[in-house]
Amino acid sequence: MNQPIHIWIDQLRSGDTRALARAISMVENRAPGSSELLKALFPSTGHARIIGLTGAPGAGKSTLVDQLARFYRRGADNENRTVGIVAVDPTSPYTGGAILGDRIRMQEHFSDPGIYIRSMATRGSLGGLARTTADVATLLDASGRDLILIETVGVGQDEIEIVRLADVTIVILVPGMGDDVQSIKAGIMEIADIFVINKSDHDGADRVEREIRALQSLVLRHDGWTPSIVKTVATEGSGVPELAAAIAEYEAYLKRENLALKKSAQNWQERLVEMLRDAMLEKVRRQFGDGELSRYAAEVAEHKRDPYTLIEELVEEAGKSDKEQIPP
Repeated sequence: MNQPIHIWIDQLRSGDTRALARAISMVENRAPGSSELLKALFPSTGHARIIGLTGAPGAGKSTLVDQLARFYRRGADNENRTVGIVAVDPTSPYTGGAILGDRIRMQEHFSDPGIYIRSMATRGSLGGLARTTADVATLLDASGRDLILIETVGVGQDEIEIVRLADVTIVILVPGMGDDVQSIKAGIMEIADIFVINKSDHDGADRVEREIRALQSLVLRHDGWTPSIVKTVATEGSGVPELAAAIAEYEAYLKRENLALKKSAQNWQERLVEMLRDAMLEKVRRQFGDGELSRYAAEVAEHKRDPYTLIEELVEEAGKSDKEQIPP
């Protein structure tokens, strides 16, 4: 960061896309100064609505995100909102790179200054999100975006991290997924605030809807909300206005029942645990070094010591280091 932090903040708040792009790169790479920037910008956040879209690969998430962004930018709801899109792509286990195809598919939006698109590689993170996705959302929020659409990787039933970040979570299903809803109900079905049956012009769409309704009768949400079911054909834009209406309806419900702040606090509790875990892990790795950890790994692999005692010893040693750093 080669300029004063207040200049960065002013540029971001004014909607400077180049400053936003540089800031996101800093945060993704955890470059020096990125933490200070996030700390300074956090008071300016909390205004954007974060919408997460998740579902199995091939469900049409990118196309639906594209159409939803187009709808909000058209001002069909008389708002003409600015939109930030974060498309998370899987990382190659061989090269560490990502195709970032979502950015290619949404390239016609590049000429619209009211839409900012950022593709992110998962970099080995599980759960459908990159580790820094929440921080990127913070930057987009601070830059004045009204809506932030986050499209997750699409890893199936383990993809639950989005619920800790999004104000509204949309689960996208399509007909013809084998056992349909049964195939993914174990994890992903419980997180939906809204269900979308995309490609609903295909055979089996009514069956998917029946299965969703059957499962809803077995699950009682703590907030008392029954998720809406919206049918769409994203390639044609069909059902997108109805989806936007369902989003607005859920938000109105949260406001009416005074649940918005409670939900945000619950999400932050989960995120704080994740942030604490990452910070502690990074600290331990810095303290012991990769070389020492490699030696420990070799000793465990050779059964010279057990991993359970080793972890207890490492945690105890890290704790002693913390106490030594605390001033009397």
